[in-house]
Amino acid sequence: MTSLTYSHVGATRTGSLPPGYRHLRYRVRIGAGEAVLSRAAEAILTFQMHRSIGTRVASDSERAAAGVRLTLGIGPLRAPCEIVWSSAGGFAYGTRPGHPATGEEAFEVTLDDAGQVWFTVTAFSRPAGALMRLAGPFAVLFQQAYARLCGRALRRLSTVNR
Repeated sequence: MTSLTYSHVGATRTGSLPPGYRHLRYRVRIGAGEAVLSRAAEAILTFQMHRSIGTRVASDSERAAAGVRLTLGIGPLRAPCEIVWSSAGGFAYGTRPGHPATGEEAFEVTLDDAGQVWFTVTAFSRPAGALMRLAGPFAVLFQQAYARLCGRALRRLSTVNR
C-alpha cells in the first residue's frame, strides 16, 4: 500500500477521522433481516453496488479484499484506488496517484440488535489537484449525492425477491 496518497490509512475503520480533511458520514436503513444483510454485503464486496449506479469499475479482483487495486470511472473522471481494509460487510478504499482527491472512503452494512440493516458511508477527503479545488462545494455535494445513490442502489439490490 505504498502508493496511497495519504497517511491516515484505515481511519475509516476506527471512525476517528483525521483533521484537515472534509468528513462524510452517511447512514441509511436499507431493510431488515439476515437475508438483506447477506445480499447487501455481497453487492458491496463484488462492486455490484457501484456498477448499478453507472460507475465503471476496473479491478484486479472480482471481490474486494485488502490490497486489491481498482479504478473507478464516472463520466470522464478516473479515480485510482486501493482497498485498505475489508470485512464481511464491506470495505474501504484509499486514493492512489491520479485520483482527483486524497483520502479514504468506506462502504459497509451492519445488522443492529432489532434486526435492521444499515448502510454506512464514512469518508475523509481533500482535493489532490486543481480540478477538485476548483470544484469546491460541488465536489462535496457530489460525494454526498454519490453516497445517497449507493444507499438507494443497495436497498434495491438487497431487498428484491430472489
